[in-house]
Amino acid sequence: MTRSVQALAYSRPSALRSSGDGRLLGLETSGGLTPTGAEAHPRFFSGFLTSPQVAARGLLAVADVAAARYYQRIRPGSLDPVVTGNGDRLRFESFSGCGGVYARLDVLGEGLDGATTGHGTTNVDVNNPLREALSRLTGGDPLHLRVGPEELAVTTLEGAVVEKKVPLPDRWLRGFAEAQVASVAFDLRAELTGPEAVRFLRSLPRSQGAGRRGPLWVVQAGRTLRPTTRPVAGAVCLPGPERLVALERVLRHATALRVYGPVPDGVATASAWEVTLPGMRLTLTLSPDASRGFSGEGGVLEALATEEAAQDAELISVLLAWEPRIDPAELGDRSGLPVDRVRAALTRLGTAGRVGYDVADAAYFHRELPYDADRAERHNPRLVAARALVTEGAVVLDGTLATVASGDRRYRVREADGALTCTCQWWADYRGRRGPCKHALAVRMARRGAGHQAAAGAVTGGTAGAEALGGAR
Repeated sequence: MTRSVQALAYSRPSALRSSGDGRLLGLETSGGLTPTGAEAHPRFFSGFLTSPQVAARGLLAVADVAAARYYQRIRPGSLDPVVTGNGDRLRFESFSGCGGVYARLDVLGEGLDGATTGHGTTNVDVNNPLREALSRLTGGDPLHLRVGPEELAVTTLEGAVVEKKVPLPDRWLRGFAEAQVASVAFDLRAELTGPEAVRFLRSLPRSQGAGRRGPLWVVQAGRTLRPTTRPVAGAVCLPGPERLVALERVLRHATALRVYGPVPDGVATASAWEVTLPGMRLTLTLSPDASRGFSGEGGVLEALATEEAAQDAELISVLLAWEPRIDPAELGDRSGLPVDRVRAALTRLGTAGRVGYDVADAAYFHRELPYDADRAERHNPRLVAARALVTEGAVVLDGTLATVASGDRRYRVREADGALTCTCQWWADYRGRRGPCKHALAVRMARRGAGHQAAAGAVTGGTAGAEALGGAR
């Protein structure tokens, strides 16, 4: 697995302290991006939480996921959660060390007591002493939340700096993007009341079932969810139910459970599980299998393979303004692009961590993770291999058919209604459910390249003809 190291520098450790009017939860920030550019310690919020204990437990749940590996638990994760200020809310996000669980706590406007929320994205320090203090928080004492340094501390940052150096696997970046792409296809499939949600979630197994065969499915039956072995109409896949353990942090405060997923097609799929809380939402998105991280799903490959989407993404990126809800139609009007190209551009921006997707709002949102725009592309094996095939001249086009030479084998790629199929083993195994194979990607790139050359030739020929006519006159 490709890794780099990210240095997270904090002015001091985050802490929960007593103050004159209650308690103060000071979350220290590392380097991040804001509307005014990069800042070493951005400040997004300072005000009271309307439900202190709920917020504390929700933040702990996000931190639980950041520190967890739900598959091959050989080492814990270590990346601090990400916080984004979207003007009307705070979003805390994390990814599990195994890459199969994405967590997000949305503290909405009604959960923030009247204070203004800033704009930007950064990491926040959630250390072990803070976790212990938050887990002991009880009662209804007021809790003041500060995300970012105190005003006085801004001018005295020459003091000691707390620095964490954490491994940053490239598959985590791809995971953020793939989770977003998967979520776009989700619809609300089931909804339970708070008591029924508690009853259902507490009935789930807490460890991986060694004898369980195939994915578990659930379908709404009256006021609860009923397990089923088949993806019947309205069913939602629950892959690795033990991975919902982080939701136990907030169950006593749950007002509802909403479950999202795609239309079932007989195979395991990702799904999202959202617990609604007073003034907040906690959502866990699960990959299609506990042993399968989001990074290999391949949903972003088509957007990465086209230069058109790259150019469109550059245009769309300058129009983003930390919106909590991005409207593709509005962006289309402002950019002059059709909505389908706007969505492809948003997918590409998601591979750089610049766009997320909220299933509750059924809308994209703007954030800025600390990744360069080309990183996911450089480290995506299928995309790198496809580009190499095109460069080597391994693709031969023949109408709707194409032949791709890979090693000592020849693969046939066929196009029908815009979709590509291939004779390789990858296609036989997944039938397009994990994105295109490298051969199909190479054919897509070659076809686009041939189209651009034909268009350029038509322009050149037209110009030459005009010049010839001009000379004749």
